[in-house]
Amino acid sequence: MYDLGDIVEMRKPHACQANRWEIIRMGMDIKIKCTKCGHIVMLPRREFNKKIKKILEKKGE
Repeated sequence: MYDLGDIVEMRKPHACQANRWEIIRMGMDIKIKCTKCGHIVMLPRREFNKKIKKILEKKGE
């Protein structure tokens, strides 16, 4: 399961062609930040769970 600070890959890449996102806020909504351009997106948890592909890095690694 994902946690705050994890790097995740989404199903579709961002417009800047990067597909690495850092989870920066968790709650009812999940806020993710593009690791390449710094763009921040806020998604409802249900939508995030549909769009996530895999966890690339856990925070502790």
